[in-house]
Amino acid sequence: MSDTHDPISAPYRLHDSLGYHLSLAARLQERRLEDKLRLVGLNRTTWCILLAIANENLSHPSDIATFVGIDRTATSRALRGMENDGLVARSSGQEDRRTRLISLTAKGQSAVAEATPYARENGRLMAELLTSQDHGDLIRLLNVIIDGTPADLSAI
Repeated sequence: MSDTHDPISAPYRLHDSLGYHLSLAARLQERRLEDKLRLVGLNRTTWCILLAIANENLSHPSDIATFVGIDRTATSRALRGMENDGLVARSSGQEDRRTRLISLTAKGQSAVAEATPYARENGRLMAELLTSQDHGDLIRLLNVIIDGTPADLSAI
C-alpha cells in the first residue's frame, strides 16, 4: 500500500510540473517569434547570433557562442550558413591570422532592422499579460533557475 503523501510514490503530474510550464511558455513564444523571423529568412539561432554581433559588438565565435548559449560547434555551423546567406563576413585577426572575426554585412544589418520590430512585438504580447511587478518577478525567478543550473548539463 503506497502513501499518497510520499513524493516518491505519488504519481508524477505533468501539468503540476515546473518544467512542463517552462517548456510550454518557451514553445509558445518561440513559435510566434520563429514564424515572424522566417519572413526575414532567419531562425531563432541566426537571430540571436545577429544580435550578439550587432547589439553586443561581439566578433569572436567563442564569445558569440557563450552569449547565445549554444556550443562552439553549433555556432560555427550557423556562422557558415549565415556567411553563405550573405548575413555575416568572416575575416582573420590582425595579430593572429588563425583568429576569426565575424562582422555583419549590409544584408545582416538590414535583417536586424527588419526583425527587431517582430521581436519587440513578441515581447510586448507576453509582457502585457503580466503586471509590471509580475514581469520583474518572473525575470528574477527565471534567473534564479538559470544561475543555479550547471552550465555543463552532463553534470546533472
